[in-house]
Amino acid sequence: MHFAYDTRTEELRERLLAFMDEHVYPAEAVAQEQRARQKSPWDTPPVVEELKERARGEGLWNLFLPDAEHGAGLTNLQYAPLAEISGRSPQLAPTALNCAAPDTGNMELLAEFGSPQQQERWLSPLLAGEIRSAFAMTEPEVASSDATNIETRIERQGDSYVINGRKWYITGAMNPDCAVFIVMGKTDPEGADIRRQQSMVLVPRDTPGVEVVRALQSYGFEDHSHGGHAEVVFRDVRVPADHLIGEEGGGFAIAQARLGPGRIHHCMRLIGMAERGIELMCRRAVSRTAFGKPLAQQGVVQEWIADARVAVEQLRLLVLKTAWLMDTVGNRGAHTEIQAIKIAVPRTVAGILDQAVQLHGGGGVGQDFPLAELWTSARTLRLADGPDEVHQRSLARRELKRYQK
Repeated sequence: MHFAYDTRTEELRERLLAFMDEHVYPAEAVAQEQRARQKSPWDTPPVVEELKERARGEGLWNLFLPDAEHGAGLTNLQYAPLAEISGRSPQLAPTALNCAAPDTGNMELLAEFGSPQQQERWLSPLLAGEIRSAFAMTEPEVASSDATNIETRIERQGDSYVINGRKWYITGAMNPDCAVFIVMGKTDPEGADIRRQQSMVLVPRDTPGVEVVRALQSYGFEDHSHGGHAEVVFRDVRVPADHLIGEEGGGFAIAQARLGPGRIHHCMRLIGMAERGIELMCRRAVSRTAFGKPLAQQGVVQEWIADARVAVEQLRLLVLKTAWLMDTVGNRGAHTEIQAIKIAVPRTVAGILDQAVQLHGGGGVGQDFPLAELWTSARTLRLADGPDEVHQRSLARRELKRYQK
């Protein structure tokens, strides 16, 4: 692989860096103030809509989709440094660019598996940034790190499917702009192949029987930026049979196809979060004095900054290699590397951000700096899209297989 960015990537990087400096960073405090004055904290602050309109006008829109029909037509390798830049302000930038989870994964899913009718009704407004969406897979009553445990029932009744189940940590579900859920459940709970028991259906938010029960916190935070995380109950929810995505029994395979790109997108943005943490550490270190000399001259602070720089450079190369493999040999061929970055990046970035918090003292855990929210996001991503241990187990099995008869 070539390590230099191509001409188009460099041009987009320059435009995006300017967009961040001129519009996104100044909007962080504005969004916080607007949200505090709103009737509901889940409403989208007006400044976010202004950023979306400006980003779209500048051609910084739907950068994540490799299909030029729907997105910018970038490869994973081209998108990686752009996602990294957006990760420096994860509360605003991804949404402003229409590159925010869970919508990105849902758009990819609909682009690959959705019917023409489903694409027209849901994919088109998502691509236009007119609505938001949620992906309902995780459940509170089972170990959802093993997706075959999912208990939500999707039953065929004539020309409809009826859904019953309880989901939680459903990202984006508190956002009033969330118009549709992609729900994973079992259509064939007694099927011999446990990976063919699940299916996915599209459930409009306003369907009778859909209840958003409550917002769920992450380390004490209610993340208002993208619509939070919610507990959602589906009670006798009836949708037309044509709301099935793909075929019955195809839900597990679709979920795996969706999670591959989602995992690397998270890791790309995490690199940007680490860079923001290093920048804040350095600015703090040169501006504060303790025990008679600047923090920048304290040995332990220098070690933190040096180790953070080494770690980020290593992680970036592994993420870029993974993106390159996904482009050249496909997601299946990049399986080991996808798991490797999902293990290494959130864990390492959370450590870097924890040291940045430590360097800022009380300010690090408060709202005057973005560090507490950044750390919460990084730590949560050690669970989202599969916990570390699941990926370690799978990766180790692949390694050991080469030595077993």
